[in-house]
Parts: sequence; structure tokens; C-alpha cells
Amino acid sequence: MAEEPACCAVSVSGPSASPRSCSAVVLSRRPGLVLCPGAAFAPFLRAGPAAWALPGALRLDALRPGLRLLVLRPPRRGLDAATRQHEARLLALVPCGAFQRALARVFGPAEQWRFGGEAGGGERQALHWFAWLRVPGLDCPAGGWTARASASGLRKGEGLLACGSPFGTLCPDLFLNTLSRGVVSNLAGEENALVLTDARCLPGTEGGGAFLPSATGPCLVAVIAASFCWKGAEWVGLTLLCSLAAILHSSASVLDEAGVAVPAVPVAAAVRAGGRRDRLGWVVLVECGAAWGSGVLLGPQLLLTCRHVVEKGVPLQVTLEARPGRAATTLGGRVVFATEESSPFDVAVVELEESVPGFVPLHMANTFLPGEEVSVVGFGALGRACGPSVTAGVLSAVVAVAGRPVMLQTTCAVHGGSSGGPLVSSQSGQLLGIVASNTRDASVGATYPHLNFCIPITVLQPLIACYHHTGKPEAFARLNQASEGVRAAWRLQRQPGLPSKL
Repeated sequence: MAEEPACCAVSVSGPSASPRSCSAVVLSRRPGLVLCPGAAFAPFLRAGPAAWALPGALRLDALRPGLRLLVLRPPRRGLDAATRQHEARLLALVPCGAFQRALARVFGPAEQWRFGGEAGGGERQALHWFAWLRVPGLDCPAGGWTARASASGLRKGEGLLACGSPFGTLCPDLFLNTLSRGVVSNLAGEENALVLTDARCLPGTEGGGAFLPSATGPCLVAVIAASFCWKGAEWVGLTLLCSLAAILHSSASVLDEAGVAVPAVPVAAAVRAGGRRDRLGWVVLVECGAAWGSGVLLGPQLLLTCRHVVEKGVPLQVTLEARPGRAATTLGGRVVFATEESSPFDVAVVELEESVPGFVPLHMANTFLPGEEVSVVGFGALGRACGPSVTAGVLSAVVAVAGRPVMLQTTCAVHGGSSGGPLVSSQSGQLLGIVASNTRDASVGATYPHLNFCIPITVLQPLIACYHHTGKPEAFARLNQASEGVRAAWRLQRQPGLPSKL
């Protein structure tokens, strides 16, 4: 595939510390330039971790002597049987200011964000640092710069292809330049310097590339900064990316000093998102006391959310993100109905004090197809900082009782705060249901974002129609009268020691 030659892996070794490795991208073949995460050089810094607090670039003299850098690339098809290796030298370690500012704004210290592996997290201080390597073995007279696109044109829900090497240079014949698909989940910072994707990446893929499709081939738009993101003890199933344009902007003086001219991104390479944006207009942030979650707008003054997000008698606030034709708005609301704790259906109905300007009615599904592509939109994990996130997957199961769907399962990444958000068909754009929970193994404290449960909209649709007709909240009382079969289908949320909803 055309994406693979633009990616590689880097090994850093020296006499003073154990070797480190990571993924990387080949940005230029004339001259040969490779970009990789600065964290790979952490054990070799003369000043130790204090060096990451410096405002400017770090040169070779900031590292301990005796360093050896190797760039590993796949074999040439039909010609080589072994991975190719090239000696490299460090031009500089460069901090990306726009990415650093976005990190500070989005990932507050109070929420205990960690990046990296499952146990100790990553080196957060080094997340915004990147290393430029000069690789003479990659020089090609007919070569040029890898096709690139600006992250400023990204839109949530847009498809991405991630390319990186799990475990770095370990077994490159098996892992070098592994591919993963996902979507743009969220964006933050100046010209989208910070990007989150639900493409599934593993440790060692840091430094790999995220590509956008275009008519002329894939374009490199961002670099993997952290393969895992943790909020407290919850793995959120998202990968952190840094915009390539932001890195290039921060590296301008270093590259200029090295005599490297960086061509502008061609207009033809800029990639814009498609038109499926209505799903973002349906979702709102619901805040009630200390609790918060998501909600789905069903009418100009009506929304659905989950019972565990709201509490009767507690002031409720609903925030609508800015959309085309609608400014960002905060409205008051009141809970007109909430299911009982004993009900298997975790549902609340909220009436807003004012009508939502520019409300566009949604379309509700009446059938479900296991295996169809779906997406979840909600304010999970970091939504309060930069708006709703989008994650994609498939409808993995439809659980029916007496021939009627009562539970939908998906592989979309769902996190704390996603509850009450819409589940949408990627093909038809129809509302399939609302998110109720992901899964959690209470015995080990592990959360599984890619196994989650949603309430089918077909359970709620006739009740919504009755409420619209009569204006009486009692229309939803049937949710408290579920059969034993329905209660059995949702039994995991009620049994201690088994997976439970957030």
C-alpha cells in the first residue's frame, strides 16, 4: 500500500542506557528526513527529565555521547528478504508549542490523565517533543516530500488510517508498518493541533503516521503521540495525535538552519470532510449537580438521556455546541420523567426551558442489522473540554425478547460521559438508540470501552409519540413495567461482581 513506504521504525541505543525504539515517518527523500517522538531519547538526556521543560530546541550536545540511531524500513517488494537498516543522526529535538498548549487545555491534571502503557502511563513531559533525524541512506535524487494535508480541514467522524510498528523495532518482520482504521474522534487547539482517533494502536506505534484519503493517494496529516489514553483508571480506547502542520511550524527555524526547504501543502492535497454532520447537532451536554453525561435532542424542547445522569429536584443545565445556523447555547431544563432504579431501562426525559434554535428533526430507525457500521456521539472522556466525540464501530449484537429488540451492543469506544448519547447508523444516518453503558469487570477494575450496551430507539419511539400527542409524562411509565425476559437481558447492570454500567 502507498502508506507503508512513508513509515518506518527507529532504534536509539548508547552505552549509558537500555535501547529504546518507536515508530516514525519518512517526511522527505531529498534530503532524507525522518520524524519520530522525542520520548525515545529520554534516557539519553544529559539533564534528565528537566530538559523537557526548556522552551527551545535541543541539539546533539544535549544528549550523552556514543548514541547510535538506526532507521528500519520494510524490504523492497520482490527484491529484499530482510528489513533495511539506515544509520541516522539527530538534527534536533523540537517542542511543538501549539500541541503543548492544547494538551494543557484539554487534559486537566485534576482528571488524572495518563498516556502510554497500561501500568505506569507514558512520559507526559515529553509528549510535545519530536526528533528530526537526518538519514543519508534515504536520499533519493528523484525523491521529494511525502504527500501531506493540513489538520485544519479535519472534521469529526472523518476516516483515518494509522500506520505504525507495534513494540517498535521488536520483530520488525512481523510488526513493521501495521495498519489500523478509525475516525477523527475529537479535535482541539490552534488549527486542530491535537487530534484524537479511535484507530486502535499499540505501544511502540508512537511516531507512526495518520493518513487521510484523497483522489491522488493518502496524505499524512498527523503523527501518533500516544497509543493509549487513560483517565484515572479508565482506558478510553482513543489514540492521541499531533498535527504534522503544527510540528512543521514549530520546527521552521531548525529546518531552515539545516538548509531544508519545506514546501507548502498543495491545495489539491487538502482534505475536507464529507457532509454527514447532522449527528453532531443531535447531541447535547447534560449537567446535573456533580453528574454529567450526554443527551439526544428529539424536539426543539425535548431530549432523552440516562437516569443515572440526572436527579429530580437538582438544577439541570444543557449545553448545545455551535453548529451551522446555531450558536453555542446553554439552556435550563427539568426532568419530566425518569425510570425507577428497578427498571432495566436507564432513561430520563428532559424538557428545556426554551426551544433549540435551528433544530433539525432526526430520523429514527425501525430495523437493526447486526454487523452494520455505526457511530456513537457523546461527551465522554474529554467532551466538556472540546465538544462531543465521535467513535465508530459495528452493531455487534441485537438482543431480542419475544421477537422485539431490547438491547443493542456495539464495538464503538464508549467512555464515562457518553451515557445518553446517540447511536447512529453510518449508512442511513438514522438514530438507532441511546448509549446506556460500557462494561466494567469489578473484580479487576478494568473498563472495556469497545463492548457497550444501548437502548433501541424502537423501545422508546411509541412512548415518545404518545408523549408528543398527550403531553403527559406517564406515557413513559411502561418502561418501569418490563417483563422478566427484558430484565434478564439487562441483568449484568444489577449483579455485583459482574460487568456493570458506568
